Amino acid sequence: MSITVSIVEDSPDVRAIIAGWVGSASGFELVSEYTNVESAVSDLPRQRPNVVLVDINLSGQSGITCVRQLKPLMPETQFMMVTVFEDSDHIFDALTAGASGYLLKQVPREELLEAIRQVHEGGAPMSSYIARKVVHWFQAKPQESRKEPENLSTREREILRLLARGHAYKEIADELHVSIGTINTHIRRIYKKLQVSSRSEAVSLFAPFPTEPVAPPGAQA
Repeated sequence: MSITVSIVEDSPDVRAIIAGWVGSASGFELVSEYTNVESAVSDLPRQRPNVVLVDINLSGQSGITCVRQLKPLMPETQFMMVTVFEDSDHIFDALTAGASGYLLKQVPREELLEAIRQVHEGGAPMSSYIARKVVHWFQAKPQESRKEPENLSTREREILRLLARGHAYKEIADELHVSIGTINTHIRRIYKKLQVSSRSEAVSLFAPFPTEPVAPPGAQA
């Protein structure tokens, strides 16, 4: 089945380019385009595409506000920012709002399409410069400010650690020798226990400790 994609972008030129790339690519289906937050929030919960590409600097409300409003209504949909902003404030505001990917607008066509595939499969694609900023932020974050998820099972903590490393759901399933459906069930439980609605929020708020023991493959949660 094709990956269904929607775009929230107020620049006609940029929107036309991205729409052309997605609409003409095999394995993708462009289902809707929006120029502002209001129309996207009104219509996207009905559309429920697999992936939504969102600009930050929209006229009126910000694209970050768009993601923050929509993610609780569409927990299975993946949101990816495609923007010119590369500062830390915008990056982490977007990720904590519920975005699972962050690309800069100069991204080439094939890289954008591959990022859509990755985020749909459970990955967290980012432009290399953005990924470096995220790594630096975690390295600089005081260890004592991290909250260990004590209410998670051993298997759930292991899955959260693999999510934090950027593994896609299929990769986690393969490594743990379980089905993707089983991984999805565990992740839903993780989100519920941590009271979060996205992968990026779980990882940013509850980063697993590097010394945490890993359950052997095939072990029961």
